[in-house]
Amino acid sequence: MKFKLEGIIPAILTPFTKGGEQVDYEKACALATRLADQGVAGVFVAGTTGEGFLMTVEERKKLLEELIAAAGKRIKIIAQTGHFDTATVIELSQHAMEAGAAAAGVVAPGFYGYDDASLRLHYKLVAKAVKDFPILLYNLPGCAKNLLTAELIVELAEGVDNIVGIKDSSGMMALFSRVLGDRPKEFVCINGADEYSFQAYAAGADGSVSSTANVFPDVFLGIFNNMKKGDTKKAWKYQVMLNRLCGVFQYGKMVAYYKEGMRLRGFDAGYVRAPQRELTAAERKAFTKKLEGMGVL
Repeated sequence: MKFKLEGIIPAILTPFTKGGEQVDYEKACALATRLADQGVAGVFVAGTTGEGFLMTVEERKKLLEELIAAAGKRIKIIAQTGHFDTATVIELSQHAMEAGAAAAGVVAPGFYGYDDASLRLHYKLVAKAVKDFPILLYNLPGCAKNLLTAELIVELAEGVDNIVGIKDSSGMMALFSRVLGDRPKEFVCINGADEYSFQAYAAGADGSVSSTANVFPDVFLGIFNNMKKGDTKKAWKYQVMLNRLCGVFQYGKMVAYYKEGMRLRGFDAGYVRAPQRELTAAERKAFTKKLEGMGVL
């Protein structure tokens, strides 16, 4: 199956009303529109940064539908459909296909430890249930507990027609490099580790899915576009800035930092949902001071 995806794809935040009581669909659509205006290629919906695992299945479905209606004609809307059990992943993936999403990104099932045979079966069952719909593997062992090995990724890429790519957030450049070297020609490789975006593009990665790209899509576009033009010196300057931003955002430790970053850049991204928590006044002050010190506000 042919599927093209390249560029910067923010792992879009999900705005909630105060106390995390409800999804604020209006703000979510406004954020997708804002990001489209800023030049991103797509958004990754209900992933880790989007607090997808803190949402009900019905909330995830409605959010996807709203974002497709708001921005689906301008950018690619990719649904993160991963869950703890295969049946729910199939349900969410079938909905994504029917709703008109560009693809589904499926994080490895978590909590239990699974071997390659179990993970292979999981992905093949999902892919078979939506055989005419593009599936992206999503490698995030830091959260999901289960690592998709380079060997399993390449095996699924070669053996399952509608497994068309991967978002690799393993943080293992050696693993990602092996996939980039051994992948089938049309297999899309999206980097999910901000700290080596420059290196990933140099090795042939097609783009990035990132939390930080909600707040600073301009920095990511600076790396990506300059690498495409061959201006590696300029791209590296943006990468150095991104590395510093990763430290300020504490590498995604708390979603509230991204939402506060959005507020500081002029957009109200709403509240988080428990057990995520809001920042204290002292944390907000220190965070603002660090960004001001970098000259990015």
